[in-house]
Amino acid sequence: MNPYIAYCGLDCERCEARLATVHNDATLRQKVAKEWSDLNGVEITPEMINCVGCRIDGVKTPYCDSICPIRQCAMGKELETCGDCGEMKSCEKLGAITEYNADALKHLKTGV
Repeated sequence: MNPYIAYCGLDCERCEARLATVHNDATLRQKVAKEWSDLNGVEITPEMINCVGCRIDGVKTPYCDSICPIRQCAMGKELETCGDCGEMKSCEKLGAITEYNADALKHLKTGV
């Protein structure tokens, strides 16, 4: 499995938080913080936008690190990704991602 595919199947290599971190891009951090704040109805500061990837060792956003229920579940079950879980098709948490992102489901099914 590509190490940049998150537990939920999203592609961390395309995530703007990761790109801002890798390129140390303050402008992109500000953009992502504003978008995520507006989307989630909570204050997210540019300082919180630091992440190298869901399954990669290193810094994570506060949400990805300790709040994301999908990541917490997969780690608790010691799965490489949700694609290895027998409950993948019926999981409501995962469905919130894969219902709107066909690529995420494809990544989980194919490993690419």
